[in-house]
Amino acid sequence: MAEERRFLSASGVPIALRRRQHSASCRELAVRGPRLQLRSLSAATSAVWLAAYGLFALCENSMVLSAAIFITLIGLIIYLHFVKIDQESLLVIGSLGIQVTSSYASGKESTTFIEMGQVKDVVINEAIHMQKVIYYLCILLQDPEDPQGVSEVVPLFQSSKPRLDCLIEVYKSCQEILEQRKTAPQSS
Repeated sequence: MAEERRFLSASGVPIALRRRQHSASCRELAVRGPRLQLRSLSAATSAVWLAAYGLFALCENSMVLSAAIFITLIGLIIYLHFVKIDQESLLVIGSLGIQVTSSYASGKESTTFIEMGQVKDVVINEAIHMQKVIYYLCILLQDPEDPQGVSEVVPLFQSSKPRLDCLIEVYKSCQEILEQRKTAPQSS
């Protein structure tokens, strides 16, 4: 069963949260940002190539045009493969762990898995950035030497930056599964 809701990011860009429940202790939460717009890509490419043509007209060196085309194409490949993230997803499996996946515009995916034994909690944290309070979701990893301590904070949805209302939806879903994990050993 999957449901999708629309939200806004911290910068006001529309994003979509898709929730899919695979079982009682397994949920997938995916935040999808806006797709790459062909208009903005065409405008940027045209601007660079027009500037290069202007330089070519002044200095009459064809290397300027070749360099502009080459730099634009390389820049586009780097942007699509390493920068532009289309979707960030969180797969929470109560008995195994949490998988965090980022899907780039080029189709490349980056995945991180955190074992449930390492997860202390999932929390909504706040940060001050440019005179604004920004909320973000993060996983607190348990310190192996100090059971009450936190060894690392793993921020989630760093590219899409959902607002608090969206983060609360994800937080509640994660907490339901974490609570099942905490109460399961006691009831058996």
